[in-house]
Amino acid sequence: MIDYMKKFSLKGKTSVVFGGAGLIGREITSALAQAGAKTLILDVKSSRGKETASELKGRGLDVGFTAFDVSKLKGIEAGLKRLWKDFSPIDIVVNSSYPRTADWGAKCGDVPLQSWRKNVDMQLNSAFAVSRAMAELMKENRVKGSIINIGSIYGIVGNDFTVYEGTKMTSPAAYSAIKAGITGLTRYMASYYGGDGIRFNILCPGGIFDKQNPGFVKNYSKRTPLKRMGRPDEVASAALFLASDASSYITGTAFMVDGGWTAV
Repeated sequence: MIDYMKKFSLKGKTSVVFGGAGLIGREITSALAQAGAKTLILDVKSSRGKETASELKGRGLDVGFTAFDVSKLKGIEAGLKRLWKDFSPIDIVVNSSYPRTADWGAKCGDVPLQSWRKNVDMQLNSAFAVSRAMAELMKENRVKGSIINIGSIYGIVGNDFTVYEGTKMTSPAAYSAIKAGITGLTRYMASYYGGDGIRFNILCPGGIFDKQNPGFVKNYSKRTPLKRMGRPDEVASAALFLASDASSYITGTAFMVDGGWTAV
């Protein structure tokens, strides 16, 4: 009889979570560590990263922290090669980093082209650099790993701007373009590295509650079949599934965690 619960175990595995001190990254870090993986937080925010690692260590989890800035594209490949030497083999990679410019959130008509290009560099181009570097290291060392990117419903479907009515909020144009680009990249990588046993998938969350404007929360919840916003732990649960052997025949998929948003 197959031990199905064992399929979700990550004992003996090593995972790295880019942006592991963020809202979603923190929960993914906790989920992977609770499943038994030695887990490393990679984040540009050192104080928050150290605090998160310390807290999870205090709960008996094997979690560490290393400062890493994915927005510095020229240093990514060399930095990840050094990381591999220290923590190899790395079996699981989650890219939940979310660097952005100070004017992020500006309306489409107000976004300077220079800002657009910088955000594409920091988010989409860094996702390529991280994905390729980690996949090549896995391939070179014959690791049949799992690489998970974080996308969005707005990388799959068009925006519903009615949910922002009555607020000063909006969804940046670059966000949709970047998330759609990462979705396409993930599918390409799944095909390219599939023969090496390396799986690529992308998690696409809907709106995640983070103490947003009450009007927005109400509008968003009304639009969603489950009538509420999502929680970070719900994204983390999906990440655990895609990281584990429970999803061993799943690659190249855009895994929706959206309360049914894209179903209607």
